[in-house]
Amino acid sequence: MAGRITSSEDQLRPDPRYGNKVLAKFINCIMLDGKKSVAERVVYDAMDEIEKRLKKDSHPEGFESAIEVFDKAIANVKPRLEVRSKRIGGANYQVPMPVKNRRQQSLAFRWIIQACRKERGRQMHHRIADELYAASKGDGKAMATREQTHRMAEANKAFSHFAY
Repeated sequence: MAGRITSSEDQLRPDPRYGNKVLAKFINCIMLDGKKSVAERVVYDAMDEIEKRLKKDSHPEGFESAIEVFDKAIANVKPRLEVRSKRIGGANYQVPMPVKNRRQQSLAFRWIIQACRKERGRQMHHRIADELYAASKGDGKAMATREQTHRMAEANKAFSHFAY
């Protein structure tokens, strides 16, 4: 059937090293100008950096591998609520709404990558490793963005009856 839209989820292959589809999607989000091998190298170097840190010092949750740190970081950064602008009776209200799973993941990726790209002066894999490690513990700039989003939703809870 011509012109049919294909689901990107079906076409996404797991990453070669860890066999993880979420990490493959993260690599695709890091990628600039179609340079996937560069993005893979940056992410895998960051994962190696996390492995070194895990061997050097003990993590509170006792993670075994870098992929566990990555999964925990993404899970921590995912927002539960966000505010959406709704126009009602000539006025715009910031209405708190629950976030769907796919959007949670894409926001988490976006916030982690933004935090890494804003920081300057060091190699990208060091910045990604720092942000993922911090997010797995519950700190970092991406976690601050998530907390700010949740605070905004909490502050506008009075408008939640406009949600639907």
